Amino acid sequence: MCLILFSFNNHPTYQLILGANRDEFHQRPAIPANFWKDHPEVLGGIDTEAGGTWMGISKTGRIAMITNYRDLSNIKASAPSRGHLVADFLTGQQKASEYLSVLNPISKNYNGYNLLVGTPKQLYYQSNYGSSIASITPGIHGLSNALLNTPWHKVEKGKKALNQLIESSKINTNNLLDMMYDEELAIDKHLPNTGIGLEKERILSPMFIKSNGYGSRCSTAILITHEGKVEFSERTYQLTDFSYSEKHYQFQLQQE
Repeated sequence: MCLILFSFNNHPTYQLILGANRDEFHQRPAIPANFWKDHPEVLGGIDTEAGGTWMGISKTGRIAMITNYRDLSNIKASAPSRGHLVADFLTGQQKASEYLSVLNPISKNYNGYNLLVGTPKQLYYQSNYGSSIASITPGIHGLSNALLNTPWHKVEKGKKALNQLIESSKINTNNLLDMMYDEELAIDKHLPNTGIGLEKERILSPMFIKSNGYGSRCSTAILITHEGKVEFSERTYQLTDFSYSEKHYQFQLQQE
């Protein structure tokens, strides 16, 4: 993913309210969200180039998702795929805090990332550009290609839109997916300086990115009630005209 907006433990009905966009090169092959053949308890897309995933949830409530940390001056060509950090947690047995504690000492082997793992009751955040493992606090959060809650235009706009949606009492996965389809560019004074040049900063500044060869390829919405009912919806976009297909899943979380 390259933009994740979520409300955690901050609503009377929903323990987790989440909308996310996956930004990727158009030619990179992927399979839309489905329950995995080799791990039928896991729901998520699959990056068929490297074999990992960008986001997923299991029927036992294991949740994981990742964004890249944008630092083109420090790219390691031989680094392992970051998508396996998500897949390994989803298919594993370790508690989130233990998983991240084991990962932390070797995190610099990977290219820059932000990782969220846990359950609807306890989420953790770790970045190999950060200094420690953090427990997510109740409230509305945003994560793009810098550290958690860094106030980029798309993060601040998205958090405000999510808060407005929650206050309107019109929370459903369709409205969350609509919210994620926002193409407004940031004005130049609100652009970050990540070393890619002004024109690319402009192109990458919206919540939903459209550009030649790269952009937002799918949007995901997840709702989880305090009783463990999950609604998961995904829109996968055609990159020629941005029409889309949708998948919807509902299930009750089981005890791990």
